[in-house]
Amino acid sequence: MLLRQAVASDLEALTQFNQAMALETENKTLDENTLRQGVNGILRHPQFGFYLVAEKGGEIVGSLAVTYEWSDWRNSLFWWIQSVYVLPAHRRQGIYSALYTKAKALAAEQGNVCGFRLYVEKDNLAAQATYQHLGMQECQYFMYQSK
Repeated sequence: MLLRQAVASDLEALTQFNQAMALETENKTLDENTLRQGVNGILRHPQFGFYLVAEKGGEIVGSLAVTYEWSDWRNSLFWWIQSVYVLPAHRRQGIYSALYTKAKALAAEQGNVCGFRLYVEKDNLAAQATYQHLGMQECQYFMYQSK
């Protein structure tokens, strides 16, 4: 399996993965044009973050995005893991674990990352178990948002 940072030619695969993830986890169909522009925003603007992809036999089988949050309390960055998706036929084969391990190695190289955070649906118990198995812990915070 090849793990690498995504490039512009991965745009369509990442767009499809995000669309599939939204439908699977939240039963939402996202506007494809807006989604494609959003994915392209990360690919074209590294200050926003980056995508990692996992390839098998030249096919992208999994991905995750990393975005950044500055912590003034810690004088360093949290890396937010987002847009996690692994093709159904390739799940439970260590692909997410490999992507997460790669992200952690990149963070260690960078040197100013104080931790990782992510969102997970409250009823996505399989994902929660995976994150816990990799050493992540539930936070004491609730999340709020507004438009």
